[in-house]
Amino acid sequence: MATKSKRPAKSPAAKLPAVDLKTRTLIIGLADAVATAAERRRDPWLDIPARSLSNVRFNKARKIIEMGGQKNRRQLFNLAQAKSYMQTLLVATGCKQLVDQQKTTSIRGLYYLLKHTIEGTREETFATQEECDPIIEDLEVTLESLREELHVYASNRGGMVGPIMLVDSGDEIDCARMGSGGYSIPSIVEADVIKFKSCDATFILHVEKDTVWRRFNEDKFWKKHSCLLTHGGGQPPRGVRRMLYRLHHELKLPVYCLLDNDPWGYYIYSVLKQGSINLAYESKRMAIPEARFLGLRSRDYDRCKLSQSVQIALADADIKRAKQIAAYPWFAGKKAWQKEIGTMLSNGFKLEVEALISKDISYVTDTYTPERLEERDWLD
Repeated sequence: MATKSKRPAKSPAAKLPAVDLKTRTLIIGLADAVATAAERRRDPWLDIPARSLSNVRFNKARKIIEMGGQKNRRQLFNLAQAKSYMQTLLVATGCKQLVDQQKTTSIRGLYYLLKHTIEGTREETFATQEECDPIIEDLEVTLESLREELHVYASNRGGMVGPIMLVDSGDEIDCARMGSGGYSIPSIVEADVIKFKSCDATFILHVEKDTVWRRFNEDKFWKKHSCLLTHGGGQPPRGVRRMLYRLHHELKLPVYCLLDNDPWGYYIYSVLKQGSINLAYESKRMAIPEARFLGLRSRDYDRCKLSQSVQIALADADIKRAKQIAAYPWFAGKKAWQKEIGTMLSNGFKLEVEALISKDISYVTDTYTPERLEERDWLD
């Protein structure tokens, strides 16, 4: 009696989405290069792009921060580099496992997944979380892949509300019907996870803190002005920045930023607009050069007739940071920004967006923001 021949089992790669297949191929390519060097009895090495200030430049044409071409070679048979070399390949192995299994984990979870005592020694693969985190970033920049494409995520911090329908991991979500808490923007917002089904918004208003965001949400600003309202809980995490990037580029929505009138607010705007120095290698997929700074402005103290009680005196650290930001290449040549920062320094105080509440609980939503938008009164 003839027996049916068994079909060969499909490889894990056969079922993967295109983005995961690409990531898996890059990781395997990294491993193949190491194996080839070993077979030829050569010292295996990895070239890691340098994540230093000296290797960062501002591309005036693209208006974003980019990494230069400097690289640091990491060799197995160099005693000073052997451990970090091993850790890099270990993180790559862990990420490939996540991709193959179609699972995700937190940065902390990946640390525990890979942490163990090396057999026959008392040596730990990773002593602390702080030892693991830079290696994840090294792998990102080496493979030119987002951390999220490696199936590693950070904690959620940020929210959105407004007239948009999403499909998140197969679940349809109406962001206009998410109540007072809104839709929590996840860390991984790539197109294979989150799809935009429909959107009636005409722009995005990004505010710095959830406290201000709640005022806008409660007053239904997004409904009156047909916009998406987002926040990043202060310095926006990668998921929020990536979401804003996708909304802006895929749905063509302009982005306006309502941030504090202080060096921290200026820096948040800089990161959203040009990208961050620490994540320069990701600027092309996160930075939004067309973003506009709507406020709060240094001149608003007089223009809005605010009381002296809302002033927050500048500390020495504020003054130093403001001067550093003014010297950034992307701000140095802009007269409006030089005047803005100069006015804050001459005032001797900074202002939070919440200071507008001293005028009226809804002044920021009923008067300040609508007027700035109507007058097109913003900084580029």
